Amino acid sequence: MKKSGVLALCLGLWITGYAQEEESCRMPADPTLMQVEEYPGYDAVAILDSTSVVVEPTGSGAFTVYKAVKIQTVKGALANRVVKYEYDPLTAHAEFRHATIYRANGDVINLDVTTACDYAAPARAIYWGAREIMLEAGRLEPGDILEYEIAKKGFTYALLGSLEDDESRFIPPMQGHFYDIVPFWVNEPTMKKVYKISIPMEKEMQFWFYQGECASSMHYENGRKAYIFSSKNILPFKKEANMVDLFDAAPKLMMSSTPEWKDKSLWFNKVNEDYGSFAPLPEAQKKVDELIRGKKTEMEKIAVLTHWVADNIRYSGISMGKGEGFTLHNTEMNYTDRCGVCKDIAAMLISFLRMAGFEAYPAMTMAGSRVEQIPADHFNHCVAVVKLENGTYMPLDPTWVPFCRELWSSAEQQQNYLPGVPEGSDLCLTPVSAPENHYVRISARNKLDAKGTLTGQFTIRAEGQSDSNIRRIFTLGWQTEWKSHLEKQLLAVSPKARMIGVDYGRDPKNYQAAPISITFRYEIPDYAIVGSNEILFKPIVMNNLYNQVKSYLRINTDLEDRQYGFKDACSRLVELDETIQLPKGFRLAGEEISANSNSEVADFSGKLYQEGDRIVLNQELALKKRVYEAADWADFRKAVNTHKSFGEYIVVTK
Repeated sequence: MKKSGVLALCLGLWITGYAQEEESCRMPADPTLMQVEEYPGYDAVAILDSTSVVVEPTGSGAFTVYKAVKIQTVKGALANRVVKYEYDPLTAHAEFRHATIYRANGDVINLDVTTACDYAAPARAIYWGAREIMLEAGRLEPGDILEYEIAKKGFTYALLGSLEDDESRFIPPMQGHFYDIVPFWVNEPTMKKVYKISIPMEKEMQFWFYQGECASSMHYENGRKAYIFSSKNILPFKKEANMVDLFDAAPKLMMSSTPEWKDKSLWFNKVNEDYGSFAPLPEAQKKVDELIRGKKTEMEKIAVLTHWVADNIRYSGISMGKGEGFTLHNTEMNYTDRCGVCKDIAAMLISFLRMAGFEAYPAMTMAGSRVEQIPADHFNHCVAVVKLENGTYMPLDPTWVPFCRELWSSAEQQQNYLPGVPEGSDLCLTPVSAPENHYVRISARNKLDAKGTLTGQFTIRAEGQSDSNIRRIFTLGWQTEWKSHLEKQLLAVSPKARMIGVDYGRDPKNYQAAPISITFRYEIPDYAIVGSNEILFKPIVMNNLYNQVKSYLRINTDLEDRQYGFKDACSRLVELDETIQLPKGFRLAGEEISANSNSEVADFSGKLYQEGDRIVLNQELALKKRVYEAADWADFRKAVNTHKSFGEYIVVTK
């Protein structure tokens, strides 16, 4: 069959029922539907991207997802030849309702949606049965328009659910409440993006549009409240390297029927206490008594219990039936299976702490992005809190601290979390960890001969997150690989490097005994470039040693300005010290140099000078946050760039 392309498209838009939105997309006379020439250079253009939700009194939602895409290039045709949509069968059901191709020549092809595939979604580490539906559109050509509609029933996935096959699985655990988090950023130019939600008249819904603007309205429709949010002519979001998560920078809509976070906190506490997640177990009690025997202070007991759980409960998320999600599995299951996801590991620690006499509870958090004050469940991780003698709650995360000297991973500093405590809690924020808690110190004592051979030793010491990074080969790797791993550190300095010996100090596997300390002894022929009366070399402490622990080096500091905040792996203190004994008669070319800068974001100090027949290099870099604002960039960039260039190459002359 053939129709006018514009008429066919408008008819398709009209059928989907989005005419309720102001500035309707159903009007056949609307010329903007086909005017996509204003987006040259893009492979495809979304003419309409729309989601409509009808919320039931139970909190369950019926979603209609509609999209119409115009293909502009062959690459765009290949990218859109298959449509995929993920859903979680524990909480929702999804299916294609219809799909149509409007050819540039006027042909209209209605795809057979009964041929769509429904299969297990690719998974790693968490195997909870997530699924995808997939429909093959087949060969597309530039100028074609692909439109499709997907129907979904259930609620927004938030690591929660049960295994019942009846309609009850579509009702959220916090029954009667609904929330949604709607990204309003796009990967392709979008002429119009619409989100509509219809709720029972008696329900209240709060919302906020972050990091941008949209048109919004509310009206009464068929005895219900209808909220509509729309935006036009959206271009793909321009990302910056190492920027904060898109949810923290790009436009998004958040809405929730829950009045405040305290309500969610109280509910989270009750649902786990009612389930009996932390009931004592005799076998586990025996292990707890063994672990805390001889421990006198509360922190000694908390530390030994946290480390045992972190080191002995393997991360592996298989579906274990009722209890997935907000409901944490019980002590018997976790202690017997010795495996699970974050909530199971946290539950094991909470049970241990309670059996040791502490007051402990679960907490929800979001690893990777900010949680807003609108109480929409933007969580992807579960941790624990323990009440200290002074009455305050301390967060603990056994999932992120296996073989780590910390109890709460500082890779999670400046991160929101919500404790499920009996008195209820507002949203909390983990504090910044001081740079000196994560120091890495490299001290070298070297001798350079007239032929350019460097001999000497260096010692690397580290604490906190830096310790964990360096120690990982010892705690997680095979002992037969230790030597080759350490040799690679020297080979990264020079392919001619030869490791003469290495001193591990204490047992490097015993991470709780003391901060890591390793001493290397080496010889590196032809390390320096030798001229007739001058020698050029790079201090070894500045030459690729343990760069994996210096995460800030992976941040592109050539970028002069930033529009968005940015992230490092952790706050950190880097101290580099080296003395190089020179061949007889050689001296530092040029003047001694020094640099010093301080700010609320980053500090740097450095000196390079000659003392007798030795060159001395000292420098210190302190990076004071994990998550930075865009306004922090100038100070961060200055400190890091000075650190990278300070004493990078040294010339000595005779």
